[in-house]
Amino acid sequence: MRDYQIWDHAGSVKSGRFSTAQIYTSNSELSQGRGGAGAIRFDQEGRIVDAYPILTGTSTNCAGGPTPWGTWLSCEEHSDGMVYECDIYGQTQAVLCRGLGKFKHEAAAVDPVHQHIYLTEDEKDGRLYRYTPRDITSSGRMNLQQGRLEVAAVDKSGHVSWLEVPYPIPSSSAKPTRQQVKQSRGFNGGEGIWYHEGTIYFTSKGDDCVWSYSTTDQRLGLVYDPEQSKHPILSGVDNIIVSRDGHILVAEDGGDMQIVVLGPYGDVYPLLHMVNQDHSEIAGPAITPNHDRLYFSSQRGIKNGSEANGATYEIRGNFG
Repeated sequence: MRDYQIWDHAGSVKSGRFSTAQIYTSNSELSQGRGGAGAIRFDQEGRIVDAYPILTGTSTNCAGGPTPWGTWLSCEEHSDGMVYECDIYGQTQAVLCRGLGKFKHEAAAVDPVHQHIYLTEDEKDGRLYRYTPRDITSSGRMNLQQGRLEVAAVDKSGHVSWLEVPYPIPSSSAKPTRQQVKQSRGFNGGEGIWYHEGTIYFTSKGDDCVWSYSTTDQRLGLVYDPEQSKHPILSGVDNIIVSRDGHILVAEDGGDMQIVVLGPYGDVYPLLHMVNQDHSEIAGPAITPNHDRLYFSSQRGIKNGSEANGATYEIRGNFG
């Protein structure tokens, strides 16, 4: 196997192996077919060696997620939004993933143990979705065209049941996916999502909450709620990643323009704070495979003292 790293400008990272390069994938939220995704390739010392598109002609590509088989899922964040599977090397054309449904997609996370894909929806009554492929190749690659799309229903004790969405790609006159199953649970503005050691973590921006879902016992938990926290410093929750040792890094959309850490023992503290970029949002936090660098982006970063189209930053340290 070979070392690689996949980053998303709006949220996710997957560490694996790919000899001499690390690849950062960056989505574009431009509308009217001007969006898509690109990639920046670094060498092992962090020097940029190449940059190229991996998806073009789509709209409002917000977040997404990496796959264990080395591709990138780019999610469109609009009511007719779809998901596209991208070649991180930019050598083959991206493929529309019809099995993952049509809705206001935000992000995706793959559970490699139970072979599911979890998806968030950026609506005030957005749902948490789970996709089960019809088949999987011998190399572990999921069929993203045909499978079962389900939505989460949660009882009073926090137990989650998964109910099939009847029409994953509804017509313009039909009910949207989030309204097709009455028993399903709404989440106020689903944002980043991440898989780590049997748990799915995801955020909801409308209430600034960070949630957990155990893939083993199928229970929903609340990791962070500003109404209950002794240290409610996190606001504008958005993208999320989890370090190897279980620390949750949450990027803020607005808020105080921080990346805030939720520790495994309940501690909450800011990791970094961007200044003079109040009209921006932090996106794409990503930790390198050897845990010595953290990358993140500011969607409307500062250039020569003025608001710009975006900027990506690197911090060296111990992030493992």
